[in-house]
Amino acid sequence: MRGISIYLNQQSSEEQWAYLSQMKAYGFSAILTSLHLPEDDPTFYVEALKTLGSQAKQLDMELIADVSPSSLEHLGLTFESAPNLLDWGVDGIRADYGIEPESIASLSHKMRIALNASTITDSFLQTLIELGLETAHTEAWHNFYPRPETGLAKAELQEQNAKLQAAGIRTLAFVAGDGKRRGPLHQGLPTLEKHRNVAPFSAALELWRDAGVDKVMIGDPDLSDGSAEAFQAFDEGVVTLDAVWEKPGEAVMAIARQPHRQRLDPARDVVRSETSRFYASQANVHISADREASKSRLPGAITIDNELYGRYQGELQVAKVHLPADEKVNVVGYIAEEDLPLIHMLRPGEHFQFRDM
Repeated sequence: MRGISIYLNQQSSEEQWAYLSQMKAYGFSAILTSLHLPEDDPTFYVEALKTLGSQAKQLDMELIADVSPSSLEHLGLTFESAPNLLDWGVDGIRADYGIEPESIASLSHKMRIALNASTITDSFLQTLIELGLETAHTEAWHNFYPRPETGLAKAELQEQNAKLQAAGIRTLAFVAGDGKRRGPLHQGLPTLEKHRNVAPFSAALELWRDAGVDKVMIGDPDLSDGSAEAFQAFDEGVVTLDAVWEKPGEAVMAIARQPHRQRLDPARDVVRSETSRFYASQANVHISADREASKSRLPGAITIDNELYGRYQGELQVAKVHLPADEKVNVVGYIAEEDLPLIHMLRPGEHFQFRDM
């Protein structure tokens, strides 16, 4: 599951509706909004939140509000009366601080509750469970980190998530957007520091597959169409890899633009396309040896075996590690730097495709 972030008073209701509708079409199903409100004109935020709640309901998107005691007070609410937010279209709250464990346990039976995954202790979690916490309605959300160098390390995230999931609680982490970034720093809003300048889909796939994260949220208020399309393609079982081509000849692109599938017996050093050689043979595609293209293969290099490799002619590969030049192998392009992590996350038999940058 994945979602987006909407910050109140950052755009008109019409612009907000257009963005929400577009993201829903791309497969995003959840929304986070922040209710850490300024003290001036809280009435505006009540109306803005109700508008967002109405739009979320129309699109069947889950809406979670990040709250504090003071922000609820500005809205005329308390933690005890927080379920009134359900009438505004809010499905749940992220309670970071200032709320007693008894209140959290009670609220979990009335609405969705998101705890602070990064700071929750084993003893506090055990207390919540003993108080009757409804774990089916509870999630644990890690923070995002606007300031560079302050994001979490992956090992700590994995360890904390394993504990939470063992208790039956789903986990959530953030990745930075690649459109307009939230101020004042505009440095991205990821949970992991390593993801600050990584492509959103690449970061999300690592969280899902290797960090024990159940749900991913885009921390920044904007996502490019290209990244949204990558998430949508993944829903259809395809990992998209942005690529730059060095030798975009007709024969090369005929092979490159085919749908690809990694072999069920994945190689250590390269991603091997199971389908490319068969296509080249069936379509009688000829790949000539090219001295200029037969060069050292950096990680992310896209290669096609040429005529000197005999029956392997036409096999497309992506280098995972630095490999030496081989006269039988033509380097025809490169995976975009921000997508390089994806080549290490492809699973046996998984489909992938290239997208021209």
